This record gives sequence, structure tokens and C-alpha cells, in this order.
Amino acid sequence: MTLLFENETESDLPFDPEKTARRVIGEALTHEGCPYECEVSLTLTDENGIRDLNSRFRAIDSVTDVLSFPLVPFETPSAFDALDDMEDCFDPDTGDLMLGDIVICVPRMKEQAAEYGHPELREFAFLVAHSMFHLMGYDHMTEDEAKDMESRQEEVLRALDITRD
Repeated sequence: MTLLFENETESDLPFDPEKTARRVIGEALTHEGCPYECEVSLTLTDENGIRDLNSRFRAIDSVTDVLSFPLVPFETPSAFDALDDMEDCFDPDTGDLMLGDIVICVPRMKEQAAEYGHPELREFAFLVAHSMFHLMGYDHMTEDEAKDMESRQEEVLRALDITRD
């Protein structure tokens, strides 16, 4: 797995965000049975950075905790077998499946960890897992979709022993 990692913030985190992201992304890919080497981009930003992206790409002028920008047009979530003929989803130089981009607002992530009363590591890992399922075609527009996605996220975090405690 290739992780393109960029930290645009000055925030200190009590864990290694790049190492944590690699673990969560790897576990999410394993959980979904992804047969490909994948490329994911992760950017850590601040309120202004995420507000700008949210405004430009979603026409929503507000701060959010995380944004996901999937590059693979999954018709069915995690239907990796349907991608064999979709050459434009693969990096021509490496052959990696280019899943997409994740952008996390670090100050918002820290606020939410405090609000929910769990460690920043847990909130960060949750946001990465949540975004990975978006990159693999999942959504939470209906109650059933939300329950399915939440269950998958929790299974990934539990497998990595990243808990709310």
C-alpha cells in the first residue's frame, strides 16, 4: 500500500499519524478483501483548509471533520473484481489501484475526541476508517447503509485494538 501523506498543520499529536493511518488503511483493505496494491492520499489540515475544500468541491461553506474524495466509481461497495477492465483506476507507473484522497481537519478531530471522551488516536483512526469505506464505495445515506458502514468501521478498529478507552 502506498500512502501519500502530507501534514499541513503545526499540531502535535500524541501518536504517529502516518503510521496509524497505514495500519488503519491496511486493515480496512484486508477487511474488504482488496486484491490490489493501493494508493491513498492523506492530508492533515486546519479549519481554513477543510472549509476551502468543502466549499470548492461540495458547495458547503463550513468546517467539517473529514472529507473523502473517491477516485474509483464502485457500482457496488468493495466490488474489486469489477475493476479489472478499468485501466484508468490504476497508476500506469506502479499498477496501484488509486482509491482516492482523505483530508482530516486536525483541530476538529481533537475537539471531537474531547467531546466524545476518547483518545485522539481513536478519533483519528475512526476518521481514517470512515473515509476508507467511502473510498471503497460505501455510504451512509440510509439507515441500513449507516449501520453497515458503522459495523465495518468498528470491526477494523477492534481488529487493531483501537478502542474508545
